[in-house]
Amino acid sequence: MPSIDPIANDARLRERIATRLASWPSSAIGDPALRRAAIAVTIVDAGHGAALSGLPTHDAWRDEAALLMTRRPAHMNRHAGQWALPGGRIDAGETPERAALRELHEEVGLALGDDAVLGRLDDYATRSGFVITPVVVWGGEARALVPAPEEVASIHRVPLVEWLRDDAPILDPPHEPGGAPVLRMPLGDDWVAAPTAAVIYQLREVLLLGRDTRVAHFDQPRFTWR
Repeated sequence: MPSIDPIANDARLRERIATRLASWPSSAIGDPALRRAAIAVTIVDAGHGAALSGLPTHDAWRDEAALLMTRRPAHMNRHAGQWALPGGRIDAGETPERAALRELHEEVGLALGDDAVLGRLDDYATRSGFVITPVVVWGGEARALVPAPEEVASIHRVPLVEWLRDDAPILDPPHEPGGAPVLRMPLGDDWVAAPTAAVIYQLREVLLLGRDTRVAHFDQPRFTWR
């Protein structure tokens, strides 16, 4: 796979993402039978990298843009061990933006104001009965992160260029005849499953490559359905 130049985590990137989101007609799902959740799609400094097999590590803090990700603890009843973006249920009276910022603080200790919110990507309906609203957040350096042990086993900073790999996305056959492909995104020597992978794929397409790409139709691997 050819190398790709790093994406600088600077004011130009922030403006580029904010401008793209301002013109992006995000798709909302209003089904009242589904529970509501929000996730924080947080752009931060790459720091020492993701510390994952298949990705390089670095000795010094870098001003390269990265996506803040977590790994769920193995002891959780739902989604144990899965890759995730900080997020959770939207409380009564909350907007998706406020819920995403609250969950970001609760899960990884990153406290940000409303001015950190850049916009939304498309809602995604999960097989477990939720509608997830992805809220794109500018996290800056984010040097002091602390995982909430009951929800987060580890915190990772995945350089944005990792999502531009030529082998992304991975599309598996549908679960049922005539169904939608099952979406995964490669990450180092591992991979991320939808719904998280669907959000990341749209980040790649809409915000990094400027393509008008919808993702709500992609399906999830069966192990994520609970």
